[in-house]
Amino acid sequence: MVLLSLSAILACLSAAHAALPYKGVDWSSVIVEEKAGVKYKDTNGQAKPLEQVLADNGVNTVRQRVWVTPSGGTYNLDYNIQLGKRAKAVGLGVYLDLHFSDTWADPSHQTIPSGWPSDISNLSWKLYNYTLDVSNRFQDAGVQPTIISIGNEITPGLLWPTGKTNNWANIARLLHSASAGIKDSRLDPKPKIMVHLDNGWNWGTQQWWYTNVLKQGTFLASDYDMMGVSYYPFYSEQATLSSLKSSLANMASTWGKEVLVVETDWPTSCPSPKYQFPSDARSIPRTAAGQATWIQQVANVVSSVKGGVGLFYWEPAWIHNANLGSSCADNCMFSQNGQALSKVPQEHQVADGIGRKDNNMENK
Repeated sequence: MVLLSLSAILACLSAAHAALPYKGVDWSSVIVEEKAGVKYKDTNGQAKPLEQVLADNGVNTVRQRVWVTPSGGTYNLDYNIQLGKRAKAVGLGVYLDLHFSDTWADPSHQTIPSGWPSDISNLSWKLYNYTLDVSNRFQDAGVQPTIISIGNEITPGLLWPTGKTNNWANIARLLHSASAGIKDSRLDPKPKIMVHLDNGWNWGTQQWWYTNVLKQGTFLASDYDMMGVSYYPFYSEQATLSSLKSSLANMASTWGKEVLVVETDWPTSCPSPKYQFPSDARSIPRTAAGQATWIQQVANVVSSVKGGVGLFYWEPAWIHNANLGSSCADNCMFSQNGQALSKVPQEHQVADGIGRKDNNMENK
């Protein structure tokens, strides 16, 4: 039996990499799970709020996705203010991931929110007022986010069809408006503003995207502070750690911004992956111990790059969607009963185990 506490897993974000100012997780679905009856526990089985478990184990910032007018209200502004207050109460920083949609925004989905205009002039104005309002609402609630991302995985653009990559001028104008709303808000202190793309290991993608958007002359270097990337090991065998390092290094040296891995996961069960894992990650076990190794190695990459400032694990406590949108059965750091992992579950030790049934969650 391989023993490993959650604190040991998350320590790779803490003591071992004290140079990373942002050591975090995405906890967007905690209220969803609590409403489903989940009670979180630490590695000793003691019931605690999830934010306390995270804070006790080295996390200093939590990431939260914000949808505009979602069905049922989950992930909307009020939901996120409630989460933000909980985070602040235990000393955690808050990083808002604005999706600019009523549902998932990602490389396959960037749908304009219901009721928003589609012409570029009115859409830009609407976006400015939206980010201004979100920022002011958080200030009024006494929660000042440390980071706000203007879009989620916007590699193919945002607010489709107006902001697709067949019109870089529109993308640049929209991003400038989103940034301006935050800058003009009452937030004090002001957060760092992030642009977030997927496939962080692919320098060609990052270079293509930033070169095109910045040459428009509308979205300025002063409009953003950070470049965030998603980096997952189970979607492409080309997503090697070495590729990630060269990509982040090139990004930092070319544009002089802080760089972060803002989404990553590692499975504790992946008996039938859809894609081959990257060559320099295939020896990492698909266990809780493997999660620690993966985080350690990704943190090593980020901290080795000039301007590398953070790492966030995506939804480690969303146990009712344990596959987290991947072909791996379980990428969580908590067992099905809500307890922080303290050992490799027995069913994961033989032939990579029998994972939980996938829930067909849409890709992020």
